[in-house]
Amino acid sequence: MRTIELSKHLGVGRLLVLVIMLTLTQTVSAASSPKTPATIPAAVARAQELAALPDGGWLVLDKQTLRLLDGNGKERAKLPMRAKHLDTRPHARGVFAVLIDADTQRPIPLLVDVKAGTIQAQSAFPLPQFAVETACLYRDAQQLDYLFLVGKNGVSEQWLLQGESPRLVRKLALPPQAKHCRSDDLSHTLLVSEADLGLWAYAADPEASAAIGNHLPLALRAPFGRLQGGAGAFVVLPGGVALIDTKSENLHLLRLHQGQWQHLAQQRLRFGHEIGQLGLREVAGGMQLLLRDEQAKTWHVQAQPWKRTLATGKASDDREIAIIQAQVQTDPVARYGDAADDPAIWVNQADTANSRVLGTNKKQGLLVYDMAGKQLQLLESGRLNNVDLRQNLQFGGQSFDLAVATQRDENSLVVFAINAGGEVAEAARIATDLDKIYGTCLYRPLGGGLEVFVNDKDGRFQQIRIERSDQGFTGRVVRRFKLASQPEGCVADDKNAKLYLGEEKRGIWLASAAADSEPALQLILPVGPQLHADVEGMAIYFGAKQDYLLVSSQGDSSYLVLDAQAPYRVRGKFRVGVNPSSGIDGTSETDGLDVSSVNFGGKFSAGMLVVQDGNKRLPDGPQNFKYVAWEDIARALKLPLP
Repeated sequence: MRTIELSKHLGVGRLLVLVIMLTLTQTVSAASSPKTPATIPAAVARAQELAALPDGGWLVLDKQTLRLLDGNGKERAKLPMRAKHLDTRPHARGVFAVLIDADTQRPIPLLVDVKAGTIQAQSAFPLPQFAVETACLYRDAQQLDYLFLVGKNGVSEQWLLQGESPRLVRKLALPPQAKHCRSDDLSHTLLVSEADLGLWAYAADPEASAAIGNHLPLALRAPFGRLQGGAGAFVVLPGGVALIDTKSENLHLLRLHQGQWQHLAQQRLRFGHEIGQLGLREVAGGMQLLLRDEQAKTWHVQAQPWKRTLATGKASDDREIAIIQAQVQTDPVARYGDAADDPAIWVNQADTANSRVLGTNKKQGLLVYDMAGKQLQLLESGRLNNVDLRQNLQFGGQSFDLAVATQRDENSLVVFAINAGGEVAEAARIATDLDKIYGTCLYRPLGGGLEVFVNDKDGRFQQIRIERSDQGFTGRVVRRFKLASQPEGCVADDKNAKLYLGEEKRGIWLASAAADSEPALQLILPVGPQLHADVEGMAIYFGAKQDYLLVSSQGDSSYLVLDAQAPYRVRGKFRVGVNPSSGIDGTSETDGLDVSSVNFGGKFSAGMLVVQDGNKRLPDGPQNFKYVAWEDIARALKLPLP
């Protein structure tokens, strides 16, 4: 690996990306030389932009008109417009297309009905608030369509195109001199060419964060890479990319293999003119590259010996993960950044539909929400990290509903009392001798009382018994043990005296919850193909027929469901995707979660899961929590329902 001084060309963040990954994976041999170029109808060859259609026809754009042509170039429909940046996706009736109005820069969504031979305008798009340099479509794993608008100065946006009107999903920063963009739907990758530098790959999924691993350089100009002038037009191939070098007659081919991009040997084009755009056409004999000759004002057709490959790695893994929609989202927390963390569900036993969700804000305190996600209370108790609760606890002949949270400023436990109406109040603070208090979960022994498991970032655990006197609630350490590295999430199975622990980089541990026994730690699921670090929030669904352990697999923004009995078989995994009809975004990078099998009524009659969302979208905003119906999880994973 080689590193090169790029600070004159790039900002600090993108410089760090290149330092991490300037050279790509190994070079492999290209396929045999291209076959003899084919031809296309003259009406197609004159187009400024084009898209080959599944039925053999064409969608072509010239200076004043968008035209639908058959395979022989005969016009079937037209729509007058001055537009650019044509991009398409397959549709049940033909193709869904988007262009950018050349005058107003307003996106123009269209439905091209191939069978009927019509072009129909779709939902009107709002005017962009910046100069659009290029635009492209993306279709996600839910088959939802998005539009990326890429601004001249790097200001860019992603819009959801489903529903009655487009909705802003997120804002993002892309290269400031971007000229072309396209998305590879299968690998969920947004590709952007920067004329003077190279080709970049970004995570196209709207829940993706701005982490360095989510944007990578694929091809750079000399001396940083193999391009002589920079990245020009490109087209997405099945499992790869074909890219034009802006100041040469070279075509560069890149293939995505097992999650890594590989350079294939470059091809010499020998047309003698600038190639301004690339297209792709799949025919019976293989694939044809369509190359726009900017001087001759025509399109060249070149057979491309490209082997279609199935995606491997992340894309293929994604096909095995169910996608479920959240039904409710809470009001956002009042602090930006990594703030929301861990929820806990309180059941109103007199009226379950009037239950509460408690949630921690690591920068403020404890939040209380109703079942519609509306914030009812804010208790500014400091930097609370994890929270858990138990109900109907008996102390001195009195019954209490208590929640306990870790307070990171004081390395203490904060005890909250919850009254019959769901109102929460701080009841006590219990000091610990931990240095960096972190996660916690509660345990009610069969003999009664309440115990708190609390951990430190160095792996230490303490088991603290909660006691009550005339002076209030206090705590006493009754057991200590340790994991080798940083833990956080944990959950206790009260009726079976079992404790599940999450060691963030290693996996899920099982221990005895009884204070008078050894922990007898057993690793029941290591980090690996199913569980991706960090291992985060945990909760148990106590069902009528089966109990399940739910775990946040933060590294791939998914959730695992395991049997809560030996041999702890993984029943499946799922992600929370976009709910377009309710305007609720998906979830990602979840920290804490909680689940209940209580019948809360309506869509939550079989119970519900509450998860923290690490990246609020639709639109961008502070983090919040999402409510997911257990019935949806059970159906997706084929689990028995009550």
